[in-house]
Amino acid sequence: MVRTSRGARRERGDLENEVLAALAAAGRPLTPGEVLAQLDRGLAYTTVMTTLTRLHGKDAVTRERVGRAYAYAPADTATAAARRMRRLLDGRPDRSAVLARFLDELGPGDVPLLQRLLAGNEAAGGR
Repeated sequence: MVRTSRGARRERGDLENEVLAALAAAGRPLTPGEVLAQLDRGLAYTTVMTTLTRLHGKDAVTRERVGRAYAYAPADTATAAARRMRRLLDGRPDRSAVLARFLDELGPGDVPLLQRLLAGNEAAGGR
């Protein structure tokens, strides 16, 4: 647990969940100042900024430049998962071994789906 400035305790991840909920409710990208206003909890701007930066590092939010700041929005879950998978793959020296293990872990229905996706990607001129 973490102590807040008012002495109350909150569970780890609660602030991240609140920030994500505020972004989702807004329906548009928000700057850290706008997120702070949505939370209405007496938090420091830097606390919200740090939380958004960490969420961006976890691929849970996307960000775009708006003037001198960034505006943040919830990331698509499929995109976030794909980015995490790519980062893991990039961090390994033997990509073929990692991909082979990944295929071993797929369910029987996933293999034909993956084959169709790969064939469609090749037909579209993808990597």
